Amino acid sequence: MNAAATKLNPALPEREITSFAIDSRDVKAGDVFFALSQPDYKNNGFNGDFDDATPFVPSAFEKGATACVVRRDRFEEHSEILRDFEDRLIFTDDTIKALQDMAHGIYLEWNKPVVAITGSAGKTTAKELTAHVLQSSGKKVLRNIKNYNNGLGHPLTVLNLAADSSYDVAVLEMGMSTPMNEIQRLCRITPPDVAVELNVLPVHVEHLGSIENVAKAKAELVEGMKSGGVAVLNADDPRVLAMSELTKGETITYGIDSPADVRATDIVFENFGNTHFQLHTPNGSAEVAFPLNGRHNMLNALAAAAVGHSFGMTTKEIASSLATVEPPPQRGEILRFGKGFTVINDSYNSNPAALISMVQTLVDGATSAKRKIVVAGEMLELGDNAHAIHRQTGETIAAMGIDMLIGVRGLAEDIVHGAETQKFSNAKFATDSDVAGDMLAAEIREGDVVLVKGSRGVRTEKVIERLLKEFELEDKAL
Repeated sequence: MNAAATKLNPALPEREITSFAIDSRDVKAGDVFFALSQPDYKNNGFNGDFDDATPFVPSAFEKGATACVVRRDRFEEHSEILRDFEDRLIFTDDTIKALQDMAHGIYLEWNKPVVAITGSAGKTTAKELTAHVLQSSGKKVLRNIKNYNNGLGHPLTVLNLAADSSYDVAVLEMGMSTPMNEIQRLCRITPPDVAVELNVLPVHVEHLGSIENVAKAKAELVEGMKSGGVAVLNADDPRVLAMSELTKGETITYGIDSPADVRATDIVFENFGNTHFQLHTPNGSAEVAFPLNGRHNMLNALAAAAVGHSFGMTTKEIASSLATVEPPPQRGEILRFGKGFTVINDSYNSNPAALISMVQTLVDGATSAKRKIVVAGEMLELGDNAHAIHRQTGETIAAMGIDMLIGVRGLAEDIVHGAETQKFSNAKFATDSDVAGDMLAAEIREGDVVLVKGSRGVRTEKVIERLLKEFELEDKAL
């Protein structure tokens, strides 16, 4: 990208600008640094209090930044330390919007297909599966790293195209957690050619008020897709299927239980990392040996298959690709330990439906286990009914055939109490993940199969770290 195209101050040197930063500690020579501040975060739907990055502009220039983007009002406030750099500053009224506008400009120059994925659960796994399927057809795929799915991570991902425009397609997850039209804003940056809707679940209701409002927020993806594009909709979720009325082009449905364009039948769950099913698309059928577990991952695979179909892949090509996928870190990783026990690491995120689905995966796949143990973290952003939802989840888990339950932190105590109301006697509560790790390490033995399920905020990955500190793996995580 040429510097002149960014409307930088004419006093700036003419040069190629291909990298951008929002953290002064990450600035490298040649970067454009965006100095974010609290008003920007508030205007763009971010919850919480954030540091003002404007005072770090001088250090960004010391590290070699080409230019810095700052709010006009923040410049006046910090003019004493910024005046010497004024000819290299780009002034704006909203630095996050400026970042997003620049990303949109880069997207317009690139002008290739965007696959956008949203849902209350499974976005990252579905994104990885979809990118894997499209890569197997020979395409070079841009995708967000980690959980870069919000108003900052999304444009930063798109700005990678400034340095390398050779990508054939972008597969981007889009997240939201507030009623401030976050997905609508992301669609303005990169209008989707293919809009994938995974599910609508009662998460973020603390901020959105109801599951109906969650559905409306998720529907912004379909509303924001290009005319003539493709909406890929989960037919097993009625709220998602209802979004077909909003589509501006073709609709491809997928599902397990409901009639759909892309379906899985004859599902055989042999053991962890070994699921077989028949994949059906409008172009025919093929058998899939799928190395991930659980109904939720089956649906993620079908979503990826539907996208592959929309790009002209054959059913056999899609099936071959799905056979070689790997779970993203902390999302269903299977860890086999030398002491003879197995742990399923699903520590990235949690909600009631996802937790129950993973417990069912544990029960179905650990038929020969001596004990089936669930470590369940507190579930976040469930709103006013959070206590009741945790208790109901505990009641459900207690009836599913497990042998031990450890609830981790805060409201997870209600999971334990819910299990106890069902006469489940082996339920324990740990005040945090460190305590849970110690508790499990002292208890675990040969023949056990353990599910560790939690959210990043609860940091249940510490339970895994505790086990890895004391016990050696038998082989690499699958």
